[in-house]
Amino acid sequence: MSDSKSSVAKVGLVTAIAIVVANMVGTGVFGSLGFQVAGIPSGFPIMVLWLVGGIVSFCGAVCYAELASIFPKSGGEYHLLSRTYNPLIGFIAGWISVSVGFAAPVAANATLLGTYLGDITGMEETVALFGKEIPVHVFYFSVPTVILLTAIHLLKVKFIGIFQSVFTYAKVVLIIVLGLLGFFIGTSQEISFLPKEGDGELIRSQSFAISLVFVLYAYTGWNAATYMMDEVRNPEKTVPMALLIGTGIVTVLYMFVNAAFLYSTPIEDMAGKPQVGLISAKAILGDKGGMIMGILISFGLISTISSMTWAGPRVTAAIGRDHSLLQVLTKENRNGVPALAILIQGVIVILLVCTATFEQLINYVQALLTISSMMVVIGLIYLRIRHPELQRPYRAWGYPVTPILFALVSGYVLWFQIQGKTTEFLYGLGTLLLGLLLYFGIVAAEKSRSESKT
Repeated sequence: MSDSKSSVAKVGLVTAIAIVVANMVGTGVFGSLGFQVAGIPSGFPIMVLWLVGGIVSFCGAVCYAELASIFPKSGGEYHLLSRTYNPLIGFIAGWISVSVGFAAPVAANATLLGTYLGDITGMEETVALFGKEIPVHVFYFSVPTVILLTAIHLLKVKFIGIFQSVFTYAKVVLIIVLGLLGFFIGTSQEISFLPKEGDGELIRSQSFAISLVFVLYAYTGWNAATYMMDEVRNPEKTVPMALLIGTGIVTVLYMFVNAAFLYSTPIEDMAGKPQVGLISAKAILGDKGGMIMGILISFGLISTISSMTWAGPRVTAAIGRDHSLLQVLTKENRNGVPALAILIQGVIVILLVCTATFEQLINYVQALLTISSMMVVIGLIYLRIRHPELQRPYRAWGYPVTPILFALVSGYVLWFQIQGKTTEFLYGLGTLLLGLLLYFGIVAAEKSRSESKT
């Protein structure tokens, strides 16, 4: 580790956990229950569904934790795949992350934040931009939020850590409060969380399998702490703990809040509708609940946007660290953070927000992100077999069951993604091919430069 990095204040376990939780708890928990109850109208199978999602995510987390303890450097999949297999595979994963892997979800969350605040304030106007009608609340709320959070992440790591922790744990508290209100103030519905006749058939149904795909989307982000390991104290021990504790917290939180929604809101009101959080808030608190829910989600989205603003540029900087031709991407400011990489991601996010193309980007990049995480987990098995001599400060719990279970479920999810979004997947393969060409171009240029010096 460089001297410049070692002199920068680093964050501890509490902040690392906050990064994981903030990446995971976004919009998915408030929007997917309606589609689940449409095909699975029973409490026990729904709870099993969210528990299975948590178990699969935990399996992924324990595998990432071992690899992170072996290779404790920032960069996420880029670094782990480069060290596990070879630099080419790592570069492709890094290219996906840098181009849209983080920028598109940040843009999506920023736009949703603007949508909720626009509804609360009554902003319905649109303006023409790039041949499209863009809601004016994008410019009043979404873009300023991105600019503000980008500026915050140019400050000292210690301050960023405090900001991240405060907003993340405040979001968790607010979600818990909403769940408690559902149980203590909401009107009890005729629903059972214990097994009853017909539940086994629902669990074995196609609706359950399809719903699991969307539940796993809601759990994405459990690997977040691996992206900024250089800024974590004792990363080989702290990051594995953050991955496991953060995933455990979110699993309990998701099961609790969905149980509260089911307990307090008629299933027929939620079935097939995306705005479950809003519907449940109104059922619990009346019409004012909609405004409260909008503010809650908007407040929570700040921590999600912030955590991705922290993680994404570290992948960009890691690529610059390993390739002399791209070394400019590692440029830091006086606070020791990769300022240029942060600014680049901020610009990309604003462009996506203003052109409203982020939804398509998320669709076509999703399958490639699934492949990346599956490759990392399979890499754990590969290293156990090929390199048993490696020092492993943390060893994956439940090996080999945990990596095999995660890989099998990821394979099913990937199949579903390709089946449902074939065109977007082909676009994703095009992006992968572009990254491949870029890699060989960079390697050739670096080789030519090296030869010219000799």
